[in-house]
Amino acid sequence: MVKSPGVKRVVLGVCGSIAAYKAGDIIRRLQEKDCDVTVVMTAQAKQFITPLTLSVLSGKEVYGGMFDADGGRMGHIELSRRSDVLIIAPATANIIAKIAHGFADDILSALAMTVRVPILLAPAMNDEMYANTIVQENCDRLKKHGVRFIEPVKGKLACGSEGVGHLADVDDIVDAVLKA
Repeated sequence: MVKSPGVKRVVLGVCGSIAAYKAGDIIRRLQEKDCDVTVVMTAQAKQFITPLTLSVLSGKEVYGGMFDADGGRMGHIELSRRSDVLIIAPATANIIAKIAHGFADDILSALAMTVRVPILLAPAMNDEMYANTIVQENCDRLKKHGVRFIEPVKGKLACGSEGVGHLADVDDIVDAVLKA
């Protein structure tokens, strides 16, 4: 990921949420804005969308494990040095809690502990989960540390009900990344 003039190097973290399928749209829209996108997936994200899909769309290897097969290089360290912004979309309650409390037990949470660039989170989860006081305390804690949120919106949720927890519009996510 060599830095080209005017090209923003974006690392897109994808977590295990039904909204993970929107990662493809986020990749395409960022590329349309001349962003260089590298994808990092959690194990849970792979239950919703395949690394192959995101690799084809991004045109790059997708990171999904703490250590790569080619000699054990530490992907999270490399990525942290080659990024201008980290956007996690969808961000689950799990990744929010991990980052809020300094856990680094997978490549995405380790990357969040390593980067020295803006971190943006776009939560997507059930409205009752998002409203939970523990989740909100974790969000507040991260905001105090400079993490920016692209808040979820009201919409139809995976459970069939409507509520605030629906992933923000892809255009709003892309705009936030471009402004970061």
